[in-house]
Amino acid sequence: MTLYPIEAGNFKLDGGAMFGVVPKPLWEKTNPADHNNKIEMATRCLLIEDGKSLILIDTGFGNKQSEKFFSYYDLWGNYSIDNSLKKYGFTRSDITDVFFTHLHFDHCGGAIERKKNGTLSPAFKNAIFWVHEDHWNWAKNSNVREKASFIPENINPIKESGQLKFIKGKDPIIKNYNFSFDILTFDGHTEKQMLPLLKYKKETIVFAGDLIPTIGHIPVPYIMGYDTRPLKTLEEKSLFLDKALKNNYLLFMEHDVANELISLKKTEKGVRFKESYKFDSYF
Repeated sequence: MTLYPIEAGNFKLDGGAMFGVVPKPLWEKTNPADHNNKIEMATRCLLIEDGKSLILIDTGFGNKQSEKFFSYYDLWGNYSIDNSLKKYGFTRSDITDVFFTHLHFDHCGGAIERKKNGTLSPAFKNAIFWVHEDHWNWAKNSNVREKASFIPENINPIKESGQLKFIKGKDPIIKNYNFSFDILTFDGHTEKQMLPLLKYKKETIVFAGDLIPTIGHIPVPYIMGYDTRPLKTLEEKSLFLDKALKNNYLLFMEHDVANELISLKKTEKGVRFKESYKFDSYF
């Protein structure tokens, strides 16, 4: 197995929304805000090469939404999935599987592209799209609060393509889906967010997704205002961090611009950030 970090693009989000009830003087120590109170965010995907399989974890925003839509998120930088794949000698046609942690637009938007004639089609034409069945049903029947994150142009074509397959299971750890990794499930941010847990070169790596978007979110109470069940996140995060510390997990950071891979340490205040590593340099 070989892992590759795939930078799909950078954007900005409101810092207050990203940290919920935590006061700004606390969260901006790790996540400084601009003049509009927005903080920098990455959409860093993970590519897993395992035998004949080439599995992409999440796909970022994509580029098919309107100029007005993107104006809310202040896209910046020159990263793209195509350029990141090219760096490692791959193209989108090589991807055999796309694994969605969940279907919020910054995680799945890049899976569907708009053709010049306006039609929507898979950006990864040879891939199977993997979604948790409970999360799919949640997204298709979304609550008013979360509905804006589930964009029909992203989601409906996934099923219409005929490339969609469901992962099923209620347990916190899902196994035996012919993947080279286990799947951790969490329900605080959204129903059945799935985070890969990988054994890689004598290390254990967890794709942190939206459970811990940036290093600023490591303290247990530092929870996004976007989470649908914040008290559930509180419980899930506390249990996860204790386990991560005990087992020396490394966290692969999807949304942290400055930190790709991090380790944790125990302090008097709880589990905290220890050290940051560039993925390709560490391995």
